[in-house]
Amino acid sequence: MTASAPADQIEDKAAPLIEHLVELRTRIMWSLLAFIIAICIAFTVWNPIFNFLTRPICNALEARNQVCSLVLIKLQEGFFVAINISFFGGFILAFPVIAYHLWRFVAPGLYRSEKNAFLPFLLASPAMFFLGATFCFYVVLPIAFDFFLGFQQGPLLPTAADAGAAAPDAAGEPGSTIPAGILFQGSMQEDLGLTMKFVIAFGLCFQLPVLLTLMGKAGLVSSAGLASVRRYAIVCILIVAAVATPPDFMSQLIMFAAIYPLYEVSIFLIRRIEKRREAELRAEGLWVDDEPDEPAAADPARK
Repeated sequence: MTASAPADQIEDKAAPLIEHLVELRTRIMWSLLAFIIAICIAFTVWNPIFNFLTRPICNALEARNQVCSLVLIKLQEGFFVAINISFFGGFILAFPVIAYHLWRFVAPGLYRSEKNAFLPFLLASPAMFFLGATFCFYVVLPIAFDFFLGFQQGPLLPTAADAGAAAPDAAGEPGSTIPAGILFQGSMQEDLGLTMKFVIAFGLCFQLPVLLTLMGKAGLVSSAGLASVRRYAIVCILIVAAVATPPDFMSQLIMFAAIYPLYEVSIFLIRRIEKRREAELRAEGLWVDDEPDEPAAADPARK
């Protein structure tokens, strides 16, 4: 008669170090192959992807009755823009394959309870990144580009009215001075780089509830601890908003309004995890209530 295996255990197969290294090499090779194929696929459609990524700046220019026209500062700039888009798009396309092979390599070394705890976070992380990138693309970038374009000064060429106003008077002095024209002529690579920096920054900021909840699941932080440092968290979020957004109040306020609720959501999720953990320990008879503070000893002089 054999004893039944415990429910929470590591997969019952031992492998020497060389087999783990061979498996790691295989997983990396498959992931790299998927990444290369995805890069080739993205390279064939880099132009539509670029047109999509430039919609915020084009919409901001069209709202000011300007033509959306980006220039090539360097001869090879267009090629490297296509390569950058291909790498970014290729990573997005290949991420499910890379995540699958990462999970298949790590999962055998985890307990079943650890697998059940880690897998939801592995799925939630790309979802929250996509949510943050979408919020940035459709909400933050239009406001940011409108702010930057506000520093233009026109017209670039003098009009007939300006020419008449600037005509010299009887004394030979010009009647007025035409202001220097300041017109946006954006670089193809610079615009793409600015857009990608904003998108990636907001995608990473939206990882806050995933990170804090995972730390709460591991017992590294508690809901009470996060609630007690709420004022410091607000200051940190304001600093991040001031650094990661244009120096206008509206963009900073939007980023703060997007990130701070995620902090409160993290506290709520960690509190639920703590209650579930407490209920499980109580059911197993392993929960120990915190002892109340003992009352102060009576003064012996008072009888």
